[in-house]
Amino acid sequence: MAMPATTPQPVLDKPLLHYGRRVLERTAPDTPRAEYRLLDVSPLTPHIGAEVGGADLTGRIGEDLAAELRQALLEWKVIFFRDQRDFTPEHHLALAGVWGVPEANPFFPKSETAGVSRLAKDAMAVGQENIWHSDHSFMAAPALGSVLRAVEVPPAGGDTMWADMGAAYDNLSEEMKARIEGLTAVHDWVPSWGAVMTEEQIAHFRQSLPPVEHPVVVRHPRTGRKLLYVNEPFTTRIVGLSDEENRELLDALVLQARIPEYQVRFRWQPDSLAIWDNIAVQRYAINDYYPQRRVMERIAVAGVPLS
Repeated sequence: MAMPATTPQPVLDKPLLHYGRRVLERTAPDTPRAEYRLLDVSPLTPHIGAEVGGADLTGRIGEDLAAELRQALLEWKVIFFRDQRDFTPEHHLALAGVWGVPEANPFFPKSETAGVSRLAKDAMAVGQENIWHSDHSFMAAPALGSVLRAVEVPPAGGDTMWADMGAAYDNLSEEMKARIEGLTAVHDWVPSWGAVMTEEQIAHFRQSLPPVEHPVVVRHPRTGRKLLYVNEPFTTRIVGLSDEENRELLDALVLQARIPEYQVRFRWQPDSLAIWDNIAVQRYAINDYYPQRRVMERIAVAGVPLS
């Protein structure tokens, strides 16, 4: 006898699982359509990530070009450039300056140029950024964005992924949105960076980097769009909830970055650049290239307190 047709049921009762269409809006409602005269913008997905051509970032960046670069980043949240040859640390600093003042990560090794962090991974130094995270969320004013340059990449592997946290918020149930509205969460670097430090090192950094609180749902400082702002390594608890409620709610929220429809993936080549909006996205550096060598240089852009 024929069995009646039924809707597939998820194996796990997790809010991550969902069948069918998701809401994937590139920008906030009523945002004017972006127009570009100087840049050639090629989307990698309909709502996050675009490769950008038409700009030599080793030349002078005039205000017209800077304005289009800022617009492209607001629209696509992460933008990519290929074949930026002869790109020096001075060019790197000038490009980051389009968005603001460079900000050093207190835990990253420094390069010969102030403000530029050199991240070299190989058989002796294993990459540890393979977890969905928002840079510097453990700071009172998290980084607004970052500019990352590929210096040396393995023949295969070492891609980076970004997740759109506006889409992550939009697709929460109305019940969940109401539940988290107005909540704040504690962000702290000790459970992650502190795991490889001595007690003395932790005490040293703790003086200038105490735990901080940010809203669970923030409004983007430039677009006003609502964004889910919790991440696995740095968000330690939601204020005012019991331990059991914290674990259940944080588990549900941090899983949202793992949904493929919210993501874009970039294959690095030498002389490639990525610029991302650190408030609008989370990032995951895929660590599938060990023990091969991968060398990147990064500048973060100082941010503002979130609300």
